[in-house]
Amino acid sequence: MNSKDKVLEILNSNKDRYISGESIASLLGISRNAIWKAINELRKCGYEIEAVSNKGYKLALEKDILSAGGILSYLDGNVATIYQDVSNMIHIFDTTTSTNRIAKELAIAGNPHGTVVVSARQTSGKGRRDHSFFSPEGGLYFSVILSPDKIPYTNPDEITTFIGNSVCDAIEKTCNIRPRLKPINDLYIGDKKVCGILTEAGTEFETGLVQWIVVGIGINFDSDIECFPDDIKDKVVTLFAPGKASITKNQLVAEILNTII
Repeated sequence: MNSKDKVLEILNSNKDRYISGESIASLLGISRNAIWKAINELRKCGYEIEAVSNKGYKLALEKDILSAGGILSYLDGNVATIYQDVSNMIHIFDTTTSTNRIAKELAIAGNPHGTVVVSARQTSGKGRRDHSFFSPEGGLYFSVILSPDKIPYTNPDEITTFIGNSVCDAIEKTCNIRPRLKPINDLYIGDKKVCGILTEAGTEFETGLVQWIVVGIGINFDSDIECFPDDIKDKVVTLFAPGKASITKNQLVAEILNTII
């Protein structure tokens, strides 16, 4: 995790008070100049950061900008330790082809359990049986690498059901809405789809043993339903109306990770 994300994590964890540059520098073990540069980089990314002499820095408003630091600030203690002990486990994109595709490449390269790929938009999102998964702005798309020996199930359908129930739990906790899992990989609110799940795995050829699992989760967070294709716009729903979310995407990603990792 770079200095910018580390500074953001600290600011997110101290939202109700100013924290001095000296304190941040001491916590991170880097120079005051490095803190100043990180603050400027965060501002360029759209974060509003107040700076007051003899007080320090404070996030003025929490922008819904996907970031490693933003996700880390909402992780529970034991889960947060996993991500802070191993660098470069949270990969953030504004746009990508498919988070599952990137996560599978990372899994093949040996990236560990819990590695997550998050994007605000996908250009080639994929569902089950190679169906396309429409992935516009306003949605939340991410994939997690799971190690078979660190989850309670090995059967593909059981894994997908476990992830589905975990996402339902996380949405209920953060949004006060309880989706319904429609076996085995879709979440519904009422009779409309709010989330799709795709589970893929890599196996060793000679033994057939599962080496890694990648779970892709696509959530209609606060997308504009009118931008969906005509053949599906009446079949989908979002957690929030556009721009009306009561939580951030970072918060929901973190709560899902808290539930499944």
